[in-house]
Amino acid sequence: MFGMDMGELLVIAIVAIIFLGPDKLPDAMVKVAKFFKSFKNSINDVKNSFEQEMKIQELKEEALVYKKKLDEAATSARKVITFDELEEIKKSTQGVNESLREMQNTIQESTSMNSDRVQAFEAPPAVAEIETKTDVKKEEKA
Repeated sequence: MFGMDMGELLVIAIVAIIFLGPDKLPDAMVKVAKFFKSFKNSINDVKNSFEQEMKIQELKEEALVYKKKLDEAATSARKVITFDELEEIKKSTQGVNESLREMQNTIQESTSMNSDRVQAFEAPPAVAEIETKTDVKKEEKA
């Protein structure tokens, strides 16, 4: 005990008997035993509380790791959902774009047809002059 052998303990016991006497020695031994027991209990309590604090610290670190993983998963899920939604929007706008292109082509075709018709119905300049001259003569007669 405490690095002492039997001889050293015997010397301490003889000195204690001389100083305390045989009457007070049993009470002193009980008090010393209680002191060592309470000291040992205190050391064990400190040790247990330190171990609990270490466990709590480990749990906190583990919780932080799980929180990071959860945040990363949530972020990636948001990105996936966002990209999926964008793809759906893109597909729906492609249909609208195609219908707008068809309308534009139809308008261009109809305007080109109308311009061809207008050009076909336009009278040559000489005919236009004759018509205006006859219109003027009719007005003069009237």
